[in-house]
Amino acid sequence: MEDFANRIVGHYERHAVSWDADRRAAAWTDKPFIDRFLGCLPLGATVLDLGCGGGSPVALNMVARGFHVTGVDSSPTLISLCQTRMPDQEWIIGDMRLLALGRRFQGLLAWDSFFHLRHQDQRTMFDVFALHAAPAAALMFNAGPGRGEAVGCYRGDPLYHASLDAAEYAALLANSGFDLIEHAINDPAQGGRIFWLARRR
Repeated sequence: MEDFANRIVGHYERHAVSWDADRRAAAWTDKPFIDRFLGCLPLGATVLDLGCGGGSPVALNMVARGFHVTGVDSSPTLISLCQTRMPDQEWIIGDMRLLALGRRFQGLLAWDSFFHLRHQDQRTMFDVFALHAAPAAALMFNAGPGRGEAVGCYRGDPLYHASLDAAEYAALLANSGFDLIEHAINDPAQGGRIFWLARRR
């Protein structure tokens, strides 16, 4: 599994154009989750979008609603798409695991990105979240149903996913200074996604 985890950065750069096109062509079934997250933020809030991809549809929606987005992605191609689409926002080529921007945001989003990190990297991400979260900041990420690793496939290439168990996520949030707002598990009414929404103390 270690080898599959190490391929994630290269995978998204290699398939950047195709992935972006597929994302834009598909129905935006996860919009209710993004709406839930944005509903926790004040108007005009600053949002750190970790694993922002090409910015469509999530960042585009946030910007259209008046939020100020700083997007981070390891793929130079995906970041270039964001820069073209939203030149008035901030876009950074970087590894979320190593991020230290020296400033804090009112919202932190790691949607369909955090779950590509191996277990230990997910644990250390909570230090990154805490480092960049302003007081009362909202944090949302999605994960799997329990501790494990899985390898899917996108355009013939393996695609790694991992998850900790719910008790560990809850403990990591609490120990990093976040209070849980909502945790949904495979609720069909919520698109079948498993997500965590929390607020910085």
